[in-house]
Amino acid sequence: MAFQVKGTAFITGGGSGIGKATAITFAENGISALALVDLNLIVLEVTRNEIKARYPHVQVEIFQTNVAEEESVEAAIGKTVELFGSIDVGINCAGISGTPTPTHLMSFSEWQKVIDVNQTGVWLCQRALIRQMLKQESKGIREGRGVIVNVSSMFGVGGPPGPFSIPHYTAAKHAVVGVTKMDAKAYARDGIRINAICPGFVDTPIISQQIKSGSMNPQFEMTPIGRSAQVEEISDALLFLSSPGSSYMYGASLVVDGGYTV
Repeated sequence: MAFQVKGTAFITGGGSGIGKATAITFAENGISALALVDLNLIVLEVTRNEIKARYPHVQVEIFQTNVAEEESVEAAIGKTVELFGSIDVGINCAGISGTPTPTHLMSFSEWQKVIDVNQTGVWLCQRALIRQMLKQESKGIREGRGVIVNVSSMFGVGGPPGPFSIPHYTAAKHAVVGVTKMDAKAYARDGIRINAICPGFVDTPIISQQIKSGSMNPQFEMTPIGRSAQVEEISDALLFLSSPGSSYMYGASLVVDGGYTV
């Protein structure tokens, strides 16, 4: 079957990287409205203009939002529903990498910054999405009341090796997998389907910067396929998890990592 998404998609981190690629993939495959959320308003505006130029039939609204702040998240969800009436797909993609630092040298502020965005931010968005989806009518057993996909990492199912020390990022991404499993069970019979995706190294601005700095080269070279993923390879997997094609998947963590964790 061809994977299609319908209705309104709410995408955090939608200004660049995986979030932007997912917005474009959704626009290509049936979505009628996009609510794009990011802290960086400039990249949001660029992404909106690009999508509108390529897909004029798709409605696109942007919201400058800090996912680590409860009021900011609630405002973005509320405005999306006010404009579009419902949220059919929620993609929690916003995240930061933090500075690679071993635990004994890491400051509390550096730890907390990554946890606030990558862990608490996902939970705040998931909570707001669930609250909204519980108000919506089910569209049947394949679509339900809504779908949520959380972007974790291959380091959400395992730890990075050797000198590549990212305890804050690793802890947060493991937590994303955990809250995905918990809420997938809790809300399955309410018609809300929740899964996670665990990408490997992806050709995004954050990863490109770390590769250029030399902090990631040894780990990157360990990927069996010998390259990083193109963002479209991840957004295509997100399309599958968001579509009725994955309607019997609940609480899954789909690893898309070029064989790194094998």
